[in-house]
Amino acid sequence: MSIVRDARRSIARRLIASVVLLALSTGAAPKAPLVNFPTEREAQEHCPNDMVVWLDSPTRTYYYRGQARYGSTKGGAFVCRDEANHAGMRQARSSQ
Repeated sequence: MSIVRDARRSIARRLIASVVLLALSTGAAPKAPLVNFPTEREAQEHCPNDMVVWLDSPTRTYYYRGQARYGSTKGGAFVCRDEANHAGMRQARSSQ
């Protein structure tokens, strides 16, 4: 009986350890919320020491002023670049 009990305890410990490791590896820290603005001016007032970028929300990609999609994609908004990075957004491939 004790061999079976020890085997069950060992399996239970491994299962618990696996669940804990899985939880830690999936990014336990939540991403920061991202504040969107309808105008470039409002975004710049929110983050005066940061660069304003255009975020295409559906693709989670942001663009710099001067790029073709800056301010023109459907479902986009002006955001602060540092906040976009912290929220897990990425810059467009042809970015500065």
